Amino acid sequence: MADFGRGIKAGIVTGIIYTVIYIVVGVISVHESLYLTDFLDAAGLSPVGSPLYPFMFSSLGFVSNIVRGIIFGVVFAALYDFLPGTASVVKGVVLSSFLWIVTMIEVIYTTPEWPGVHGTYYGGTVVLASLSLALVGIMSALVFGALTGLLWDKFRGKELAEERKGRPVLLVSFILGILMWVLSAIGFIVGVVIGGAPLIEPGPFWWYGVLYLSVVFLGLPGWVLARAAWRKTKRGESGLKWGVAGGVMMALTGHMLLPGLLAIIGGVFSGRKPVSEPDTAEIGQ
Repeated sequence: MADFGRGIKAGIVTGIIYTVIYIVVGVISVHESLYLTDFLDAAGLSPVGSPLYPFMFSSLGFVSNIVRGIIFGVVFAALYDFLPGTASVVKGVVLSSFLWIVTMIEVIYTTPEWPGVHGTYYGGTVVLASLSLALVGIMSALVFGALTGLLWDKFRGKELAEERKGRPVLLVSFILGILMWVLSAIGFIVGVVIGGAPLIEPGPFWWYGVLYLSVVFLGLPGWVLARAAWRKTKRGESGLKWGVAGGVMMALTGHMLLPGLLAIIGGVFSGRKPVSEPDTAEIGQ
């Protein structure tokens, strides 16, 4: 079983340290250039008001980094044994790179006509408006991953019972999936059902509206299948078919890309037999 408690603690502390680092960088660099505003935004932090006061960050930005840290820590704990590398710092950097790429794909996929790709999600901030800001976004993601890996080693781990491979990944998948679906469903009810907004509004963001609706109507069945895959692994069975099917459905919505990919990964890993599970030929002997 994945050590989620250890991952959550490492992620929370990472979020705090990450915010403090950029506050310090902002205070030191404030007299150098007003370009600092874009720099901080590319790092996932937005100063309040004038860039002359970069240490005055919105509470929302600080909280978002804590939430980002928790999500990163949970995913890190679930995937820890499957990530390449032997050092935890390397594993953290690999995961942060993967999530940054997932974020970039999601932003481009959900808003294909958006000039200058920009978005902040679980994988960090993606800014492709210019090469320099893109590099800042990539570096901030790598720092986040390295910090989490370093702190993972600092916290004491606990002995965990052996379980079906892929089960923790499927667990994280359907938890993140239902959270994203609920948020989208609430927005759909408030905006469309109660507010009377059009289902798909004509304009440059029509594709975003199509995918938003797909979350409400296609994402839920995908989540149900991912949950069914997790329940199968809980019984010691393979959740390969259900996990891959549910993951593909969630990934197609764009907005549920991360839980979809995790469902696929968890389903594939769950198809492998545990080390302690005897082979059929051995049983026959």
